[in-house]
Amino acid sequence: MSYSISVSIQDQTLSLFNGRNLVREYPVSTGLNGVGNEKNSGKTPLGKHIIRAKIGAELPINSVLVGRRPTGEIYTPQLGELNPERDWILSRILWLSGKEKGINRLGRVDTMQRYIYLHGTPDSEPMGIPKSHGCIRMRNHDIIELFDLIEAGTEVDIKL
Repeated sequence: MSYSISVSIQDQTLSLFNGRNLVREYPVSTGLNGVGNEKNSGKTPLGKHIIRAKIGAELPINSVLVGRRPTGEIYTPQLGELNPERDWILSRILWLSGKEKGINRLGRVDTMQRYIYLHGTPDSEPMGIPKSHGCIRMRNHDIIELFDLIEAGTEVDIKL
């Protein structure tokens, strides 16, 4: 199947399409600092992207990833309480790469060099409101489902 993804910043949703048919819709949480493509902005980038890499296949749900590598930890509320400063990246990573030179690719606006992902987050984190550091956070069961449905190279359009 030929899937594509559309992320709505306004609605805080991720929609998965097969052609023009809506297959799934998931609640998400985008950047607390709003939208923007500049490095170190903490903002969610806009525009056309692709899934550059899929990381975490077969990991148990709530597996903790740091630097795109599993740490061997499984997130629990107790682990969260012991590490309140950590930005939890859990279960799976879908690493985004911009397709538009000067907008979200190369130089100071490169989505991939900014390490912008679709990724799982603790169940205690709210969905439907901007709260991330620029990534697109999803519920763990949702990111695993999406991860299993799509391939690297899937188109992702992030829009207001």
